Amino acid sequence: MTSRVALTGGIASGKSAVSQLLAERGAVIIDSDVLARDVVEPGTRGLAAITERFGPMVLAPDGSLDRAKLGRLVFRDDQARADLNAIVHPAIRARAAELQLAAPADAVVVQVIPLLVETGQADDFDTVVVVDVDEKTQVRRLMRRNGLSPADARARLRAQASREERLEIADVVIDNAGTPEQLVPQVDALWTRLTSSAPLGGVTSHTTRSSDQKT
Repeated sequence: MTSRVALTGGIASGKSAVSQLLAERGAVIIDSDVLARDVVEPGTRGLAAITERFGPMVLAPDGSLDRAKLGRLVFRDDQARADLNAIVHPAIRARAAELQLAAPADAVVVQVIPLLVETGQADDFDTVVVVDVDEKTQVRRLMRRNGLSPADARARLRAQASREERLEIADVVIDNAGTPEQLVPQVDALWTRLTSSAPLGGVTSHTTRSSDQKT
């Protein structure tokens, strides 16, 4: 039976690094960020709906979505962000479900879902893995990676669920405040958990979700 795993974490927490390590170990990765781009490609219903809601100002000269412009709009406007989510989230979920069904029966399928808490999907998975970092680290990485000001970086953090809310739904926590090398043994321990009944080793296990949920 296919194992359903959700991988989440705040912005700039290192979800991509963890998912890459899991892919190297044999996991089937379904990345919501990748799907979010696919469902708003030129010619899609998603892009047409976004253009209707936000206007042509969010389009690049070639007709594609200018994600930077759209991001500046929605990360400072709760209603705009809700409207955008209402357009893209159903399309992302539908495509993710298709890919999940297409996976081999014995596969470990990891869905990378940044907004797992916000979209209320935690109960849909056998195991929820949270990549965790402190806020200062997130802000520093965002500023370096995206060229954001401190205020813009913190605005993006505030637009997501809190660190505490993510940890509340976690079955497994990966600490990514350190170096990339320090991720490896944690992911190895996680992979052991996902593919056998062995102990967790270096991975922190949380049992905060209700007892009727799968862990």
